[in-house]
Amino acid sequence: MITTTFSAKEAKNNFGRLLDEARRFPVFVKKNGRQVAVVMSSEEYEFLEALSDAYWGKRAQQAAKGGFIGVNASMKYLMSILKRNANKTIKTRD
Repeated sequence: MITTTFSAKEAKNNFGRLLDEARRFPVFVKKNGRQVAVVMSSEEYEFLEALSDAYWGKRAQQAAKGGFIGVNASMKYLMSILKRNANKTIKTRD
């Protein structure tokens, strides 16, 4: 997949170009050397949302059919996700 990266300053100063590029493929935006955002076309976003909805809908159907995995298996799964993301910064909105 082709990608382009803009610094935050470049994104601000060339917003029209950023939007034109994002219509074709995702554009990464970095601030202080860290990737902070991805700008993509609305079609790409809608596709990813539909894909996510389909995935979680299928998982919910499987859980309802097969029963639930239980507290211990749930905790083990959640801990594996936390360990995998331990070095990533997670920010919440105020």
